[in-house]
Parts: sequence; C-alpha cells; structure tokens
Amino acid sequence: MADVTRTPEPFPAEVRAEFRHRPDVVFLNHGSFGSVPRCVQAAQDAWRERLEADPIELIGRRITPLLGEVKRELAAFLGGPPEALGFVTNATEGVNAVLRSLPLQPGDELLCTDHVYNAVLQAMRHRAAETGAKVVVVPVTVPAAGHDRMLAQMLAGVTPRTRLAVIDHVTSVTGMRFPLEAMAKALPSTVTLLADGAHAPGGMPLDLQAIGAPFYAANLHKWVMAPRGSAFLRVGPAERAGIHPCVISRNLGQGFEPEFDWQGTRDFSAWLAVPAALGFLRQLGFERVLRHNHALACWAHRLLVEGLGVEPVSPLDGCCLTSMATVQVPEPLRRFGSVEALQADLRAVDGIEVPVMAWNDRWWFRVSAAVHNLPEHYERLLQAMQRRLRG
Repeated sequence: MADVTRTPEPFPAEVRAEFRHRPDVVFLNHGSFGSVPRCVQAAQDAWRERLEADPIELIGRRITPLLGEVKRELAAFLGGPPEALGFVTNATEGVNAVLRSLPLQPGDELLCTDHVYNAVLQAMRHRAAETGAKVVVVPVTVPAAGHDRMLAQMLAGVTPRTRLAVIDHVTSVTGMRFPLEAMAKALPSTVTLLADGAHAPGGMPLDLQAIGAPFYAANLHKWVMAPRGSAFLRVGPAERAGIHPCVISRNLGQGFEPEFDWQGTRDFSAWLAVPAALGFLRQLGFERVLRHNHALACWAHRLLVEGLGVEPVSPLDGCCLTSMATVQVPEPLRRFGSVEALQADLRAVDGIEVPVMAWNDRWWFRVSAAVHNLPEHYERLLQAMQRRLRG
C-alpha cells in the first residue's frame, strides 16, 4: 500500500518530454482520453504510411494475421488466450456488442451500480427498452468503507430475474476500484458478468483469465497509452459463438475472431500501434509505472481532501484507488452555477485541465496520476481551489 504522506519521486524529464502537452496547461485529465507518447504516435504514423503504400496487400490480404500478432502480444500482457480478444474502438462499443448480442426477455433485469459510466447506462436503457427488460441501478454508498461493503451492496441488488450484471472495474466518476474478482465468484450461475474495464489495463495489475468474467470490455488509449480508437472486448470460450460486433459485416457466422477482425473498412493503425505502447511501458518498467501512478494518486487524494476540508470518497490509505482519485468540490464553489463553468474557469484562469462532474446531487473533481505528472501539479490545483474559496 502506498505511503500517502510521502511525495512520490517523479519520472525524469526525458520521459515527460515524450508527451506533447501545452506548457501553459497543467494536464490532470489523463483518465478521459489518455495521452499518446511521441514514440507511440510515430509507430502509428509508420503504420499509416505502410497502409497507404500498399492498402490491398496489408488490408485486403494481411490484416487478419497482422491483428493476430497484436492480439498475441496483448494477451501476454493481459492474461489468457489471444483468440478471446476482439478489437473495438472503445470500451463502450464493447459493452454495446455484448448487450446487443445477448437474448433478453421481458422482465429480465440488467444490474449496474450508481457509479456506472453514463454512456454504458444509456446503452443498457436502450437495450432494455427494445427487449422489455429492466435496468436496476444499485447504490454503492460513499464514502466507501472498503471492498467488503461494496460487494455486499452490489449483491443486494441481485434477484432471481437478474440476467446480466454490468460492473466497473475502476469507476469513471468516483475513480474507485471495485471488487470485481469477488463479484465474479459471488454471483449466482444464472447471472452473467460484463466488466467495464475502461480504466483498468495499464492502471493496475491485470489477469483477465483469473478474474473469471465472461465479458470484459476495456480501453487501451488511457493507461496503456496506445492511440485513441484502440480497445478490446474479451469473451470467454463458452460465450464466443453468440457474440457479434456492433457492425455486422461479411464474416457473419464465421466465428468470433473473423467477425471482430473485419467490421468493414477502418483505420487499423491504432490497433497495430498497440505493441509500441506496450513496448513503451516495458521500457519504463511496468511495475515502476504502477507504483508511481498509484502513489501519486494516493498522495494527491490526501493533499486535496485535507487541504479543502472535505470528506473523502474512498479511504485515505488508497486501498480503493488505482491511478485516479475523486474529491468532493466544496459547497461554496457551487456558486459557479454548473460543473462546466467551474471546469472552464480553472482552465481559463489557472491553466488547469481537470474534469468537474455532477453525481448524486454533489459536485466532484477527478485527478489522474500519470508518468507525465508532477506533485506540483496537484499543489497548483489545491491553491487554485483555495483562492476560489476565499474569493
């Protein structure tokens, strides 16, 4: 567990120089769209050059083996066989593929928590409206006391009619790691688990084979630092035959891998550049990256909570955090009228890019901790918030 009282040692300047952030902006929102290192961008550009130089050969004849090579390397990083992986453009697309493929009946229940990502909730509602199913949103209270209580609250929403549970591995709005592995073991056999792992790969140790979720959708453009548009859906062996991509194309009926490998003409360069991102992580030392990001997120969490005098969302020891931390916005700052106005003011006045969100009738801001961040970035945010409280 991280020492939340100790300022983490930052990565050297040459590592931070791999990122093209504007020098006049403090970027604390890696968790939204990630940030692509120069070396990974160069790899994607090289693939685009190759694809343009010989599109029929590379796309028409060789794209399946090329993607197969990427999947083999990605599977070694994530755990499990490469044939379990289908490429999608983002985690929400992967969730949609599962929702649209599963046979649902009127009265079936789709379970999620109130920490669910809004786009995923909308997809669940849309599918429920089509099939006569019902979306059940279970509250997981904050401040969180730990994983045992989280698990008990999630399981309390399971009924004999529950068919699918959509559970975040790391929540977007509250930045907390949920006890997904325990949930996979505790769910009745009649309930299928779909994990939204949008923030997990590259942000925490991960073994998808060991987790045991039949479905796992996740992004690579966040903490793996791959190009935007690179994500995957992992499907268990018993479920693969029934899962289809959102775009039905020429390989319908040929199996999970052929269908996901070809969904029509696309820019394949983001997926093909994934090995470059994994190579960048290896070069930095993946365990070192995990330790740094977690320690920095925990340290920043405590700094901001204590400096603003607010109640923490999750325990200050960092047991529920990975590479992000969410902090409550002090009530006086609601005078800005909207979360968008406060976020825009922080950017315009202080050059700080940080997401501000409304959730469960309160306002929150979420800080990310990445290899390009420094402790002084969070100190600047705290000072900016404190000035607004005084003024």
